[in-house]
Amino acid sequence: MKKKQYKEHDNSGTRPFVLVKAFTVSSLVVMLTATIVIAALNAHWVRKILLEKSKEYNRLLVENLNHQIFLRFVWPVVFKHGEIKLREPDQYRLLDTVVKSTLHSFHVEMVNIYATDNVIAYSLDKVRIGKKNAGGVHYEKAMNKEIISKLVQQGNWMELTFWFPKETKIVTFAPLMQEVQLTREKDRMVIGVIEIVRDVSNDYQQVFKLQGLIVVSCAIIMGILFLILRFVVKHGEKIIKRRAEERLKLEEKLRQAEHLSAIGEMTAGVSHEIRNPLGIIKSSAQLMKKKMAKLDPGSSIPGIIVEESTRLDRIITDFLDFAKPKIADLRPCSIEEIIEKNIAFLSSSDEHNKIKIIRAYQKNPSDILGDPAMLYQAFLNIFLNAFQAMDYENGRITITTWYEPGYVYAGFTDTGPGIDEEILKKIWTPFFTTKEMGTGLGLGIIKNIIQAHHGEISITNAEPSGTRVEIRLPAAP
Repeated sequence: MKKKQYKEHDNSGTRPFVLVKAFTVSSLVVMLTATIVIAALNAHWVRKILLEKSKEYNRLLVENLNHQIFLRFVWPVVFKHGEIKLREPDQYRLLDTVVKSTLHSFHVEMVNIYATDNVIAYSLDKVRIGKKNAGGVHYEKAMNKEIISKLVQQGNWMELTFWFPKETKIVTFAPLMQEVQLTREKDRMVIGVIEIVRDVSNDYQQVFKLQGLIVVSCAIIMGILFLILRFVVKHGEKIIKRRAEERLKLEEKLRQAEHLSAIGEMTAGVSHEIRNPLGIIKSSAQLMKKKMAKLDPGSSIPGIIVEESTRLDRIITDFLDFAKPKIADLRPCSIEEIIEKNIAFLSSSDEHNKIKIIRAYQKNPSDILGDPAMLYQAFLNIFLNAFQAMDYENGRITITTWYEPGYVYAGFTDTGPGIDEEILKKIWTPFFTTKEMGTGLGLGIIKNIIQAHHGEISITNAEPSGTRVEIRLPAAP
């Protein structure tokens, strides 16, 4: 029945979580794909804008070069010699000077000037001078007064496939116009073609780097999100997987708590009923002991009755202390002063006086909000448990106090043998004890007192041996 119930709980909790996980993972994949696509499109748009800007830049260079050539070369040469003959060294040098001075610092790699018969009349690369039909279809369009630009990229197949070529150049063909002042456009005549080759590899590589940076950054961010999501999903799966088991355990603990509560109420009622006749028995035994001291001094029966009555009264007191709700009268007090009162009381006993007590208090102690009487009882029980666990001749207890924002801590560490790990798991269970004469309620009473102060208590094994009790209590404002 429990297994069936567990499966029902598990399925009911896991089903919506699986849907959420599937939706989240699919959304993450879609977001990653969309981000990469958008990054690629952005890079494509940037390349397109860069190409248009490069074309416009080349167009302005050509127009400026056209103006300078006509103004500084064509007019002076025609005016002086009547015609242009670049075979003459003086004219070639003048044109070369005009071209180089005009394009200086503009990162132009190559300039070719074509005559009207598609022959290269001038070039920065003198080997190309005289080459025929080198302009192709772009030359023909330029002769028809069109400005044509094209992108030339070089690299291996991988570089060209993924759009990051080793070299990127923009080539522009433009007509070399005869500029005539105060004339209309139709009066301007084409006297040649200018070809400009400009290397824009650095600009395009910056775009490619930006594209790669965007894609890599998106991939890293999405990868981190995926890892975080995967961690959250795995953690969530573990939580949901344990939830049904914990629910069953909590239900079991609730039943046990209800059972213990019923036992506690019954014990409290019975204890009150027992305490009155027990007091009469104890008083009668003490009276009998006095009379027997005269009649039969060797008889120990009255003493045994008194001793066992006292022990039974102590057990009843523990039951009542455990069952009775703890309501603390909270007020500012010093935790060190309460501990010192415990030490003073224990030091009056010859047996307890043999235990060495080491104090390691905070230099500037902070007050706590506490009930001194209740805390005195809790600390006394801690001391007595530690004394019972140690050798009186070589025993030692170290008391430390320290402050953290909002809380004051106290630690009690003894040099006893420590607590077995299996027993350590059960020490807070009511009525569980390893002592022959114990009730198993001492630690429960301590815990109830600390919780009544809105504090916490923990018990662990110390290194290399011994037991450590650590208490946290709210600090006074």
